[in-house]
Amino acid sequence: MLKDEIAKRADVINEAIAKYLPELEPEGLYRAARHLIKAGGKRLRPVISLLVAEALGKDYRKILPAAVSVETIHNFTLVHDDIMDRDEMRRGVPTVHRVYGEATAILAGDTLFAEAFKLLTRCDVEKRDIVRAVERLSEVCIKICEGQYMDMSFEGRDKVSEEEYMQMIKLKTGVLIAAAASIPAILFGESEEVVNSLWDYGILSGMAFQIHDDLLDLTEETGKDWGSDLLKGKKTLIVIKAFERGVELKTFGKERAEEEEIREDIDKLKECGAVDYAMTKSRELADIAKEKLNVLPDNDAKNLLVELTEYLVTRRK
Repeated sequence: MLKDEIAKRADVINEAIAKYLPELEPEGLYRAARHLIKAGGKRLRPVISLLVAEALGKDYRKILPAAVSVETIHNFTLVHDDIMDRDEMRRGVPTVHRVYGEATAILAGDTLFAEAFKLLTRCDVEKRDIVRAVERLSEVCIKICEGQYMDMSFEGRDKVSEEEYMQMIKLKTGVLIAAAASIPAILFGESEEVVNSLWDYGILSGMAFQIHDDLLDLTEETGKDWGSDLLKGKKTLIVIKAFERGVELKTFGKERAEEEEIREDIDKLKECGAVDYAMTKSRELADIAKEKLNVLPDNDAKNLLVELTEYLVTRRK
């Protein structure tokens, strides 16, 4: 089963995290930096890195630090996002800034950011390929910041186009999954064709993942988080399409609302076709992403990547 295969490789990642990201001195800083990593997570991005290495017929142990590096960057973004969004919970635990204070949380995020690049240098591959991987990850981090800025800027605007939203999720979500998929190929010295196809696979998978995540906020009735994007005034693809079709949402940006009010607005999103539109778009992106994997040899690891892509757009919370 896919979940068993993911869990098996996630265990490898967790062991590598314990090895490569120990708690050092000063204790307060490193406890804060490790807070979210220790809280868990599916480790999907580093698992993708391991699967790509396997599909290429390579020994993933040689690039384990790179897989951990991608997860480290992911956690760096979460720490800083939580500060900007004033979120109080993440992965079932209080956020870093809530536990350790905002100043320490900023430093913790900065520490993770720096550690990620140091980790890349520990891969057992050619130095020239490490330099290329460092350059790729640097570009990715810049793009993530661009995406985050776009997302923030949308909050102060009445209208956001579908094209703008797609560019934002490409940068904010897609590029890190693209890094997870392409950096192993870079480190093993694969051709530009292979690297570029895996990059495109990650971009498309990440965008599909994000749209599906937006859908889950509306379609999964999970207590206090249900409809939270509506209440926060998030301009998701679903909301963008609804506004284009003249739908008025009473709870949008309201911050607090009764469950019945949220339900009424979600019904409107379904009735106007916005939910179905987003579902179709997510599915289309995932299907194209799977085609990009044709650059890999046919083997079990490639098949798992195909299954994982399907999981990204069918999962439940």
